[in-house]
Amino acid sequence: MSSPSEQTVLITGSTGYVGSHILKLILEKGYNVRLPVRSDSSADGVRTKFLQHESQLSFSIVGDITKPELFKDAFANTAKPITAVIHSAAPFVLDVKDMRKDLLDPIIGGSVAILEAVKKYGPDVKRVVNTSSFAANLDINKGARPGYTYSEADWNPMTYEEASEADAASAYCAAKGLGEKAMWDWMEAEKPAFSLVSVNPPWVFGPHVGGVRDTKKLNESSHALYSLLGAKEIPPVDFCGYVDSRTIAQAHIAALEKEEAAGQRFLVGSHFDYQSAVDALRKELPELASRLPLGTPGKGPETYELDGSKAERVLGIKYIPLNETLRDSFLQFLETDNKAAA
Repeated sequence: MSSPSEQTVLITGSTGYVGSHILKLILEKGYNVRLPVRSDSSADGVRTKFLQHESQLSFSIVGDITKPELFKDAFANTAKPITAVIHSAAPFVLDVKDMRKDLLDPIIGGSVAILEAVKKYGPDVKRVVNTSSFAANLDINKGARPGYTYSEADWNPMTYEEASEADAASAYCAAKGLGEKAMWDWMEAEKPAFSLVSVNPPWVFGPHVGGVRDTKKLNESSHALYSLLGAKEIPPVDFCGYVDSRTIAQAHIAALEKEEAAGQRFLVGSHFDYQSAVDALRKELPELASRLPLGTPGKGPETYELDGSKAERVLGIKYIPLNETLRDSFLQFLETDNKAAA
């Protein structure tokens, strides 16, 4: 295989929380990158954040990622051939009103559209890496499910029709499962020249590339953490798993580069609960103790577990411990709040 400097990787969703970490790592490895973005201002924001890698970056405006034909220019006129695609663009918002329009259709449509676009416009592409989610594995109706361990063999069983009438959290989880399933079905039917890998993280916590600009405008997972400050009680169980933002980026790059990852899905994460989070924060950042709910220290809820060992074994990642992830997250939150107060 040619060196990274002789290849271009197309990355969707590069302006997002996870996408920024993926972009940072892949630029540091020496790859050239083509970024489909929604607007020139989005491109300018990326350039500003990665000035030292500006020569490796090129952009294309794609206003709607559910329409394959709009990717035509994104695959054209790169200095080095596009040999891989990382698809990390998908809405992760839970404050929605129309489950079909705002969640289901964009996620499912975008998942298949990128494959159609690669087939039509990306003759040199050998690998597509999809950012799915543990939501695609989770049976949300089973709740905390003590004693059960989720793995790559599990699929979210909710149908499109059920999700259309569900609450936003359930609809999001279903959409991620339906979107990923649609990609695997497409691969089986079309048998393209490229391979597909799916990376399935639960909650993603950890630092943001370039820091946090405003703690009032956080992404969903960071907001869930930040909301612990001032909370009166330990929040109820939601996603009982997490992965560090730096680790999930490493998983994507390994999924792109490792031949043995082809055709596989990877659950990338380990156990999480909010009691364990506040216990860890009290030890790492004792100055926050008075601002955190106490709960029952050392006694988290009984919940399901996640088996993320396949990602360790095949992708070669090492999980960052929860205390380190939380420390680095909250140091950024506090830095931003202190600057705002000053």
